[in-house]
Amino acid sequence: MNTTVRIKASEIYKDWHVIDAAGRPLGRVATEAAILLRGKHKPTFEPHLDDGDFVIIINAGQVRVTGRKSEQIRYRRHSGYPGGLRTRTYEEQFARYPERVLEKAVWGMLPKGPLGEAVFKHLKVYKGPNHPHQSQIAGSQKAKEARESAAASTEPGAMKARRLRPLSVPQSTAEEE
Repeated sequence: MNTTVRIKASEIYKDWHVIDAAGRPLGRVATEAAILLRGKHKPTFEPHLDDGDFVIIINAGQVRVTGRKSEQIRYRRHSGYPGGLRTRTYEEQFARYPERVLEKAVWGMLPKGPLGEAVFKHLKVYKGPNHPHQSQIAGSQKAKEARESAAASTEPGAMKARRLRPLSVPQSTAEEE
């Protein structure tokens, strides 16, 4: 019998991952981050839940693009007033804010709406190799080891799917017949 196991909010765990973007293509880094943020790498993935992990991207200033994308990509923003459209090329945006280039690429791969906004808050992008999240990564490693040891200590036969409700078919006994 196949059963779908739904995860509870108390069973959600969030690990921390560090991605080094130095010398890697922008799209490859962004897709890797989006998958980790969304939680698609976990067997407990639910499309309507924020089951993903925290992601730290370092060396955003060293990410690269291939071909003529540096000339062709445009970043647009609007002030809300008539004639208020401002445009920057990839090169201009990357020179000023390389973190925003990666954030924009990842944001385009996440779902839009409240879930996407909540997931996007778990992304941390830094221009250089330094970041202030070393203690979170250490705590995440300890929690992961604790989960693995707890899973190893439980017996494989102890994990049984419980019955949801009794069968509606009346049980006949040998005495009645």
